[in-house]
Amino acid sequence: MIPRLKEALTKEIQPALKEQFGLKNVYMTPKIDKVVLNMGLGLDGADSKILKSCEEDMAKITGQKPVITKFKKSVANFKTRKGSNAGLKVTLRKNKMYEFLDRLVNIALPRIKDFRGLSAKGFDKFGNYTFGIKEHIIFPEVSFDRADKVRGLDIIIVIKAINKDHSFALLEKMNFPFIKKGDN
Repeated sequence: MIPRLKEALTKEIQPALKEQFGLKNVYMTPKIDKVVLNMGLGLDGADSKILKSCEEDMAKITGQKPVITKFKKSVANFKTRKGSNAGLKVTLRKNKMYEFLDRLVNIALPRIKDFRGLSAKGFDKFGNYTFGIKEHIIFPEVSFDRADKVRGLDIIIVIKAINKDHSFALLEKMNFPFIKKGDN
């Protein structure tokens, strides 16, 4: 079954972007390549129970088993050792990516307390969009009672586009709640 967001993208959003930017064909429009989620654990990475709990939460949120990332160097000030657990990472592509983005925009982001919108400053020079979430419990898959500690997530949306403006237009058409200029 084709995800709802993917279907809307091919039937409505891409033709609209083609018209908006005056492109020759639909294949020149911006396209989401992948979505990467990171959860840093810090000192909790050494505790196997906490690591397993976080791994289960990430698997519920994404529908895919996360990879445990390791520290590359030892840094005394951060109390890290080379090869010890640093956090968790998941890379979503194809249908799982579209299903996750649909749940993120329509269910999870509106559940954030005092949410005013996403910053438009999260784009890099290639057009990729990065933002952070302070509470992983905004996703309905994660039980608030079972979570031992509220953790943050970094979400990176990798977009193949000509520039930042094209990426911004794509995410705006996909109903990402960006802060409008003039809103406080």
